[in-house]
Amino acid sequence: MAHPSIDAVVIGAGIIGTSTALALTQKGFRVLVIDALPGAGQGATSSSLAMIRTQYSTREGTALAWEGYHCWKDWPGFLGLPSDEPVAPFHLAGVLTFKTPNNGYLEHPLQFSEALGIPYESWSAKKLRATFPSWDFSSFGPPVISDDPDFGTTSDQPLEAVFFPCGGYCPDPQFAARNLQRAAESRGAQFRFNVSVSEIYQAHNRISGVRLSSGETIDCRIVVNAAGPYSQAVIAMAGLSDRQNILTRVVRHQTVHINCPDAKTADASRIMLYDTDVGSYIRDDTGTHILLGSLGAKGEKEDAADPTRFDRNLSPEAIEPLYRLAQRIPSIGIPNTLAGVADLWDVSDDWIPVYDQTDLGGFYLAIGTSGNQFKTAPAVGALMAALIQACEDGVDHDADPVQYTLPYTGHAINLGFFSRNREPNPASSLSVLG
Repeated sequence: MAHPSIDAVVIGAGIIGTSTALALTQKGFRVLVIDALPGAGQGATSSSLAMIRTQYSTREGTALAWEGYHCWKDWPGFLGLPSDEPVAPFHLAGVLTFKTPNNGYLEHPLQFSEALGIPYESWSAKKLRATFPSWDFSSFGPPVISDDPDFGTTSDQPLEAVFFPCGGYCPDPQFAARNLQRAAESRGAQFRFNVSVSEIYQAHNRISGVRLSSGETIDCRIVVNAAGPYSQAVIAMAGLSDRQNILTRVVRHQTVHINCPDAKTADASRIMLYDTDVGSYIRDDTGTHILLGSLGAKGEKEDAADPTRFDRNLSPEAIEPLYRLAQRIPSIGIPNTLAGVADLWDVSDDWIPVYDQTDLGGFYLAIGTSGNQFKTAPAVGALMAALIQACEDGVDHDADPVQYTLPYTGHAINLGFFSRNREPNPASSLSVLG
């Protein structure tokens, strides 16, 4: 059974796919979103710490994150849903980080912040101790795993801190994806769950439709690959596996949930920590609990994963960022059994996403987004819709990249920055920090 009324099929109903669907409907496209799971945001999105911050290693990443922050801080207004529609909460929380050798002492992120009008503050040692009285602000870096001979050693170099007041987190990322689904549906988008795309049809080097696992055929002229950890399988389905320079891979990422009353600030204000000195990051969770992840450390190995079968239980390595955080917060304690979650990330060669067209007309990529793009997702949807509209109108994006003005902040970015055919960006942190 064909559905000739569909313009675009979006594969994946995570935070990126649902945001893209909403933005496409706002441009008048007739959209169908397909996901093999029972509902929106039930894949990797559901395990995101959903931390909204603005410091990135590139100007483009910083500008996109700043735009994303403006979307999140007025989430109901961004969605445009009826006032009685429940929406995911967004908690304002500043971001504390440190100037360290492994982030270039924040030279570039602070330059980008100044250029883009993003506020930040330098915090003195006195301010740090007043805010977190029980913390140890010695310099332990560079980060190493616990069995490294240098673990726990300190240097004489004073630790310099920077606080970014504009940040926050969404405590229910799956709910946020459902909000985007509802907003897209209110504008005419359709969603199909518990079904997958099994074949991509093309004619004359152009998308012509898809076949679903249910046997249905959908006629369409556009397919958006927002399939996260399954994105490479979708690319293979389109016959494009060897047709891009930047590749993505699937890695297993672990988040620890632990009680830590001393992670609270002295004045009860919400502050998230990106501690590049010890290689751990945290945010508040319920009560006095926190969520904790790794920023990477010497000796820490990337855990490659097969999305068709992977272990959702925490591995012994999940404790490593907790060991490192215990240097900063000595009272944290190390439990005998860890609680938390393991899920899949879809990351690119340089940890910068691919938002692009492809060599197949009408086939678009929004991939390599895991780890650092939840915060940008509302802005990414609008970016993808603008890119798709331009390309469908005949712009040769590969030869003459689309210049896009971010609607909330007014900053312009060259979308060629996210090209599938770029060289790996040497400015990238090559980590979750982007």
